[in-house]
Order: sequence, then structure tokens, then C-alpha cells
Amino acid sequence: MSASPELKEKVRRLPEKPGVYLMKDRLGRIIYVGKAKALKKRVGTYFTPSRSHAHSPKIRALIDMIADFDTIEVKSEPEALLLEGRLIKQWKPKYNTDFIDDKRFLLVRVDLGEPLPRFRLTRFRKDNRSRYFGPFAHSGLLRKTLVQMRRQFGILLGDSTPQRLPDGRWRLYDDVRQEIYGHINEVTVDDYRARVDEACAFLDGKSREWLESLREEMQAAAAKQAFEKAAELRDIVFALEGTLQKTRRFERDHPVVRTDDEALGRLRDALALPAVPEHMECFDISHISGTYVVASMVHFTHGKPDKAQYRRFKIKSFIGNDDFRAMEEVVGRRYRRLRDEGRALPDLVVIDGGRGQIGAALKSFVALDLEPPALIGLAKKHETIIFHDEREPLNLGLTDPGLQLLQRLRDEAHRFANTFNADLRSKKIKESILDDFPGLGPARRTALLDHFGSIDKLKAASATALAEVPGIGDKFARDLQAFLRQDAP
Repeated sequence: MSASPELKEKVRRLPEKPGVYLMKDRLGRIIYVGKAKALKKRVGTYFTPSRSHAHSPKIRALIDMIADFDTIEVKSEPEALLLEGRLIKQWKPKYNTDFIDDKRFLLVRVDLGEPLPRFRLTRFRKDNRSRYFGPFAHSGLLRKTLVQMRRQFGILLGDSTPQRLPDGRWRLYDDVRQEIYGHINEVTVDDYRARVDEACAFLDGKSREWLESLREEMQAAAAKQAFEKAAELRDIVFALEGTLQKTRRFERDHPVVRTDDEALGRLRDALALPAVPEHMECFDISHISGTYVVASMVHFTHGKPDKAQYRRFKIKSFIGNDDFRAMEEVVGRRYRRLRDEGRALPDLVVIDGGRGQIGAALKSFVALDLEPPALIGLAKKHETIIFHDEREPLNLGLTDPGLQLLQRLRDEAHRFANTFNADLRSKKIKESILDDFPGLGPARRTALLDHFGSIDKLKAASATALAEVPGIGDKFARDLQAFLRQDAP
């Protein structure tokens, strides 16, 4: 592609500062979002003829589609990474999606249209009748996992050829493997489907465990300023999150989870509760390397989300990264309010975490001189239930309806906390542009944001409206308005 004079001039005017760029096609659609340590240098590479031979065919196809671009300048490379990820999720640009898919990490496909579904490795999603798990970046480990699953659950892999018997049953293997695996070899379709359900639940847990591990690696890479590695890990996280969302949609169309009544009854029995937990609350802490520390509390009524009772918390008692202190603070704030308002406590409180988080929650009840309700922790690694008393930890089967209800509660708390965290980061990124305006100190900056409420409203304000804020004169208001309008993407 030969860039137009207008695009070349636009590139020349770009600053050598970090930011995010949005490539657009001739219809104005955003087709690619990227981050840059230096906007001018990075964006310029797309329009430099001498570099075109070095691009892959897919990138050359992207370049041919570019008719315009916008940029958003930020304060630092970490902010560029965060904003890039948020915009990719918001706009889902064609070429970002293609580049992520083109990595083609291995997936596990289970074709539920077959009488005896087999577990196969694939790099593509082909149809809506199958369940997919992954992507998994470590192919060797994945293959070993499938072999172990064949032994553990008695399932068929892609290389298996079962034989139908005259009485309608199936012989899964026709050689010595039937004795090695230790499972009944001649089964009905229903018998085998029960094995498939257990194996799918196991893989689903593995996918979620892998997702948490990836998120931790991504955050660690960003903290070390290894931003290319962090961006690569973020792309895998997006792809895996997308697969998990498709799995949830599949389960809504093909229900495998039992009724709420059954799940609540199972929790009552497994946790030795006096009655079914009609009201449950779960707490989760969210932060990025100790910054933007927030917490969430979600409330389920009769096994379903009760969003009117959700709560979000900013940590007030300290600054830094301490999940235990944060948990103690938010649990104390929640139940102090319920106590002071004379409202009933929930039947079950679930803490996202293990012994340390449970101990922190208990400290808040002791400080309030308040008898805690049933209180448990749900440790992610093996989905272990931790009790606050002397009882031993409990592991329910991955297909147990009680555990599945706890997982839905925990996942909702995690989602709600991460959403709040992302909102705060986005607000901070937007507000950071005020730092670049000379002469705008903390007092006048605070006065402006308090008066207008958000950076978007501040950008839309007239010079006259800006001048009405105490400490902002007419000339300062005109200069500030010009600066903000120039910055707007």
C-alpha cells in the first residue's frame, strides 16, 4: 500500500510517546488495535515501503485495508497495554481476532453428535454440536493429560474404533487396553455418556485453572515491564475466555447442571448446614500488581444472582498489596452495616481463597463481636472447600451440583470485581491526560473533576463553563479547552 499524503502528514504529527492506535478501513470500521511505546515510530512502520517485504502476508493484507487511523496517547507503556486490551474487547477488530486465532493453539473437541463421543485434538472450531476446551499452549502436557483421562474415566480418544455388539451395547476396545484401563469395556450409550460428563467437567476445571495461571503470568510480565510477553499472554487469555463463554452458552442449550433445589440441598448436606442456604454471599479481591485494589461481594438468592444486593468496595484502610487485610476490611464493612441496620446475615458466606483469607474474614467478625454465619473458603487450585472450624478440607466431585453452584457464585464475584477494577483503570487512564497540561496542579485538577464528574464531560465543556470553576481564569480555561479538544481521539 502507498500511503496517501494526508496519512503521511498525520504520521509526522504523531508524538514520540506511548499510546494506542486504531486502524480503520474506508468505511470507518476499526479493523486493528495496537499499542506503542512511541506512537510516531510504531505507526510509521505501517506506511514505510522499505519495510513492506518484511511483513507477513496477513499483516500486508491489514495494511492494504487501512484508510485512516486514530491514536490515544497515555502516560506510560503499562497504561497502553491495559487500554489496548480493553479496546480489543470492546471493538473486537477483525485483524486482532485473526491474529489470535492464527496462533492455533490446540483445542480438545468432544463431538456430542456421536453415539460414543471421542476426545480429539484440533486447532479449529468447526461446528456447534461439539464442546471445545482450551486453547492449550503446551501440546505435550495436553496429550499426556488426555492419556491420563482415558485411564481415569474410561473415555475414547481420537484413535479409538469402538465396536457395536448385537445386544445394542458397545465394546470400546478390542485389545489388551481394556484390562490396562481398569474400566468395564462393554457399555451402553448411557453408561458411556456418564463417563463423558465426568471427563468434560474435569477438562472444564483444567481450563479454568489454566486461565488463572495465565492471568497471573500476564500480570507478572507486565510488572516486569515485559510488555510484548504480557500482550501475547493476554491474547491467549482472551481466546481461552472466549472458549469458556462458548462452553457456558453450550451448557445453556444442552443443560448438564442440575436444578437449583438439588444444588442447594447438596450444599446443605455436604457442609452440614441446618437448612438449605437460601441466601449466599461471596467476596473476591482484585488488583493489578498491588494497584487499583478493589473488592466485590455478590449475593445469590435461592441459587440465582440477586444483583440488587451486589456491592463494590474500594480499599480504604491501607495502600498496597495485601489480600488478607483487604478481605478483613471489606467483610467487616459489609456485616457491620447489616448489624447496624438490623438486617439478617446470609445463610452462607463464601470467601474466594484458602486458610489465610478465611482467617482474615473471621478476624472481622471477632472485631465486630458478631457470631459468623456458616463460612467457607473455595481454594481455586483443586476447588477445595476450607472450613473456618476444625473440620478437614472437603473436595466434592467436579460434577457435584453443590460444587457447581459454589463455582458459579465464585466466578460471578470474580467477574464483578474485575469489571470494577477495569472501570477504575479506564478512569485513571483518561484522567492522566490532565497531567500533561502545564500549570494544572492537584488542587485545580481535583476542582475540575469534582465539578464536571468525568473527563468526558470535562472535554465537552465550553471555555465559559470551565472558567466557572473556582481557580480557573478565562485565559486558562481557553487554553485548557484547546488542549483537551486536540487530545480527543
